[in-house]
Amino acid sequence: MERKIAEFLNKWKKDQTGKPLIVYGSKQVGKTYSVLSFGKEAYKNVVYFNTENNTNIIELFKKEKSIEKIIMNLSLYSGETILKEDTLIILDNLTNNDIVKGIKLFGSDHSNYNIIGITSRRDKLSEFKGEELQFKSMSEMDFEEYLWAHNEKNLSNLIRESFQKRKTNPFHKVALDLFQEYMITGGFPESVKAKIDGKSIFELDAIKQKILDVYKKEVVLCENLIDIPRGIDVINSLPEQLKKENKKFQYGIIGSGKRAKEYESAINFLVNNQLVYRSYKIKTVKSPLSSCKEKESFKLYVPDDGLLFSMLHINYKELITNEDIKQTLYENHIAKTLVEAGYPIYYYQSDGKAEVNFVIQNRMGKIIPIEIVTKSASKAKSLSVFMKKFTVEEAYRITENNFSTKKEIRYIPIYALFCLNTTKI
Repeated sequence: MERKIAEFLNKWKKDQTGKPLIVYGSKQVGKTYSVLSFGKEAYKNVVYFNTENNTNIIELFKKEKSIEKIIMNLSLYSGETILKEDTLIILDNLTNNDIVKGIKLFGSDHSNYNIIGITSRRDKLSEFKGEELQFKSMSEMDFEEYLWAHNEKNLSNLIRESFQKRKTNPFHKVALDLFQEYMITGGFPESVKAKIDGKSIFELDAIKQKILDVYKKEVVLCENLIDIPRGIDVINSLPEQLKKENKKFQYGIIGSGKRAKEYESAINFLVNNQLVYRSYKIKTVKSPLSSCKEKESFKLYVPDDGLLFSMLHINYKELITNEDIKQTLYENHIAKTLVEAGYPIYYYQSDGKAEVNFVIQNRMGKIIPIEIVTKSASKAKSLSVFMKKFTVEEAYRITENNFSTKKEIRYIPIYALFCLNTTKI
């Protein structure tokens, strides 16, 4: 299945700086598969090492400080000749700092050896950072990649054209129907392939449950043992948190008497490793938005729509007919899309009842509010009030209707959110 990271990897190979690349993202999103596929297509040969508990590789990079000796030993371990520019070296499950220090040697020396490290430990990136390396994040398949997998590339191009030119999409109903399928399936490659192969909804649920279990096992990497059950408690509480009308995270849903101080460390671990996404509350607007956030008030979202669908224990009919369920899933989809597009997310709530679902600040510093409009929230006035109060020039309403523009508000179909990933808004 075609992934967007392939285009980036080809550009990286042609880059004259020759810096090693670190690809990071959650487990099961297709990092290793994508890098291996790229290697097979773009190089004469590939040498792959799983560094997890690999004492030979760890000791090699800890001991050797010479590029020539590192290459000689990697060739010996792999049984392959490693050629400058013609061999891709892949170091998977990267967590060891000694290995990363060794990789940096190749970046500082412009050695012309091509190295990609892969890690799911996003919290380790601060330790890995350095000008000798390049970094690229990867997440599960977005709706555009889902369309590609279903041989609907023309439709995805048409959606992008409609977004950019602000015109209606003539295949709006087709796109919306496929998007609702995506809500059920999610974007993990294994789930998408199962859907394409015609697997039953029960088989699809089993796959998503397996992925969810993998995510929960990641919590065992918390530094404090007491945070492991707390992190799992937080993940298990998300369906109830998001089904509420007020989706602010409430510790009482986890259990009676639970307090913020007890869960702060566990939640930070989940957020830092993108096992959940966080949106902070703001009551005022100024640049930068980060200066307005209220640290004690936030919402947490699930990083995959299909996982949330299964966690809610609902069926397709409920997705279509239950507006509250639809609101929950759509809000989660917007949150994950914005985060994966690189935007820190916030929600606005006044001292009264006015609330705007999302507020972001784009690359040019412009503040853009984003509101969801479903049948149950079709008469919401919060956005208009927000725009007048803070003199906002442009806003988005996310809807099930076709593209349109009314005054300074752009109406965008829910299925077109992927356009924000590569479009400067």
